[in-house]
Amino acid sequence: MQVGDFYEFFDDDAELVADELDLKVSEKAAGGTTHPMAGVPCSELTPYLRALVERGYRVAVADQREEALADGSHEREVVRVVTPGTLVDADDAAARHLVALCRVDGRYGLALVDVTTGRFLAATAADGDEAVAELARFDPTEVLPGPDVRDDPALLDALRDATDATLTLTEGRTFGPGRAERALAGQFGGGVVDGLGLSRPAVAAAGAAVAYVEATNEAALAAMTRLQPFDGGDHVALDATTRRNLELVEPMTGDGPALVDVVDHTATAAGRRRLREWLVRPSRDAERVERRHDAVGALAAAALARDRLAELLDAASDLERLAARAASGSAGPVALRRVGETLALLPDLRQTLAEPPLASSPVAELLERFDREAATALRERVDAALVDDPPERPGEGGVFRRGHDDALDDLVEEHEAVVAWIDGLGDRERERTGITHLQVDRNATDGHYIQVGQSETDHVPDDYREIKTLKRSKRFVTDELAEQAREIRRLEAERAERERALFASFRDAVGERADLLRAVGRALADLDALGSLATHAVEADWCRPTLDPDAPGLLALDAARHPVVEQTTEFVPNDLRLDPDRRLLLVTGPNMSGKSTYLRQAALAVVLAQAGSFVPADDATVGPVDAVYTRVGALDELAGGRSTFMVEMEELANILHGATERSLVVLDEVGRGTATYDGISIAWAATEYLHNEVCARTLFATHYHELTGLVEELPAAANAHVAVDDTGDGVTFLRTVREGPTGRSYGVHVADLAGVPAPTVDRAADVLSRLRDERAVEARGGGGDPVQTTFDLGAGEFRAPDDRESGSDTDPAAAAVLAELRELDVDETAPLELMRRLQEWQRRLDG
Repeated sequence: MQVGDFYEFFDDDAELVADELDLKVSEKAAGGTTHPMAGVPCSELTPYLRALVERGYRVAVADQREEALADGSHEREVVRVVTPGTLVDADDAAARHLVALCRVDGRYGLALVDVTTGRFLAATAADGDEAVAELARFDPTEVLPGPDVRDDPALLDALRDATDATLTLTEGRTFGPGRAERALAGQFGGGVVDGLGLSRPAVAAAGAAVAYVEATNEAALAAMTRLQPFDGGDHVALDATTRRNLELVEPMTGDGPALVDVVDHTATAAGRRRLREWLVRPSRDAERVERRHDAVGALAAAALARDRLAELLDAASDLERLAARAASGSAGPVALRRVGETLALLPDLRQTLAEPPLASSPVAELLERFDREAATALRERVDAALVDDPPERPGEGGVFRRGHDDALDDLVEEHEAVVAWIDGLGDRERERTGITHLQVDRNATDGHYIQVGQSETDHVPDDYREIKTLKRSKRFVTDELAEQAREIRRLEAERAERERALFASFRDAVGERADLLRAVGRALADLDALGSLATHAVEADWCRPTLDPDAPGLLALDAARHPVVEQTTEFVPNDLRLDPDRRLLLVTGPNMSGKSTYLRQAALAVVLAQAGSFVPADDATVGPVDAVYTRVGALDELAGGRSTFMVEMEELANILHGATERSLVVLDEVGRGTATYDGISIAWAATEYLHNEVCARTLFATHYHELTGLVEELPAAANAHVAVDDTGDGVTFLRTVREGPTGRSYGVHVADLAGVPAPTVDRAADVLSRLRDERAVEARGGGGDPVQTTFDLGAGEFRAPDDRESGSDTDPAAAAVLAELRELDVDETAPLELMRRLQEWQRRLDG
């Protein structure tokens, strides 16, 4: 609630907000009772709102009407409800997507709105899995589930797993196709649905999104001037698991950089937003990607021009967001001044892009995407209207230049004249009265006054009226000063009213050019993102990849590196080749040898190439890619009733169902979370299915050496291993990938490297040696004599020797045969006798 110059929270809200935002709680008396109260200045509301909605709260903002009622009180009205998806005044670089999701006629509709920029997209998904996957790629802050979605617990669980967004229940009727179509017609015009060819599910979701924005922050609708259909099939599919495993935008452990952090050399928030979007939604449009490669190559070759562009862009503001704020009526004088300053950069940017080799590249075309004359005219209008350094809010004076409005100029001149009179009053009074300790000042309580030191108060003239006594001085006022004070207050009020009205009109005029500002903003964001990719390509010595549309199934990397790991270590490059005749590569080798890095760097090279970036390799060729799937490690989700192995199997199922012959599949261990035979069986079957049915390019790292024999039976499979040097006393991981399977495992050595106590390492080496030789192993307990045992691989358990020979599972007939067999001397028995006895034993065992 606005209360004068503060926004106040009351009662339980005050206690909650004080705890969340570390505010002081005071008490307000009303009606004989007291109420907890916590507040923030009106000018500082936005950061507090942002902090609350980022914690998932919805905040209603009630403004105070200026006109007081007869009793002196003020009416208040809720003017907006700020939610995680409708916060316009965001100050971070990330997009803030509000997503509406519904099911109509068996299909799913999605609508995505970023109120900070006015971006509005709508799409259709065939099923819930596709809808959740596409939704998660946009990393929404708030999701509005439609009626059918709310009644689907499995889909709601999938939404919660895929995103950290707040789930908000809104009126179900807003998702009705008829009502939704009317909402879209009201926002965009009657022909938008037919003109865009939107499906009924997409219409329902888009209409519900419009209704929600209207209900929470109607002013934000002004920024939503364009509805665009989009098709998830235009982009390389990266599900939530893959984005997490590849650490595209966030490291899995919380430490170290993600991929976006490494390649981010952007100068603007909009550029960072665009770069992130390209990485999480790589394009399948070969022509679009090639143009990005052309642009990155041209910028990489023009070092001086690239540095100049970065310098200019460093002074640019986020025009996409400023356009939305202007259109929604939330932009202040400083924001509109930044619009003009950013538009003023265009001539220098255009001049820099006119130099070779940029002039003949797609980079030069970026600034041709919008109306140059209109941008110039808007910049000139802003420059002519606003002063260079305006105040944060209109009404405080000093927003507009002289000459912008004659009436305002007259008020300013009158105000300045009165201020000048008051500024000179102190000198005149000291000269007239002879009082030396005399000054003229003003505060909110006493207004304008003349302050005289206590030692000279006996000498004040008769026209001085005392208004306050202080410890060391007194304050006075004269009739003339009181009249001038009233005049200055009148002029300030009229000037403030006039300035606010002029600014609202000026802001509306700028808001009417929101589409132009968004177009300029998109061009600058693209330029910044491309420059960032070029800068990193040069600094890290990356190569331009070749996209070969005529080579399905091909992925060839020469001296490839991991883009993040190479930043912090001396990296050993490795080659990789997958093609239709060699599309599945089984990679073996010890832990810590670099298998996971080898797999990930291949997937990251594909993502970077399809995003339009150069890649960390000496040479790279990529055939058509529709999706990248990864299964790398697993995390327990016990709170959701899902163990590590269940998560692993769900990820494997998703890959086997979703991957196609144009996909890249990366599997780092399958079947390790269960018994040995179960795990090998699952990994074996998955390998055959990927090779025979899916036919995707597949990199499969495994510790199951038994799988390497599959290569003999699968014509398009091959073995590779990470080399180890164990010729000396120790073991050295060479990080080099070579053809063929590995000869052995080095798990005990890794345990030693990890610092496992020496007695444990030595004992493990002894047990391993005995198990390999199928020799008995002594199980050493806490006391008593050691017990000899062997590990039965088939049963998956340890058994004592007598359990295998004469245990409870062995029948008497078999025991008798075994006893006779032990006593038989094969060397001294004739062949015919051996055959006779063998037949006899067989008869007895079969009987």
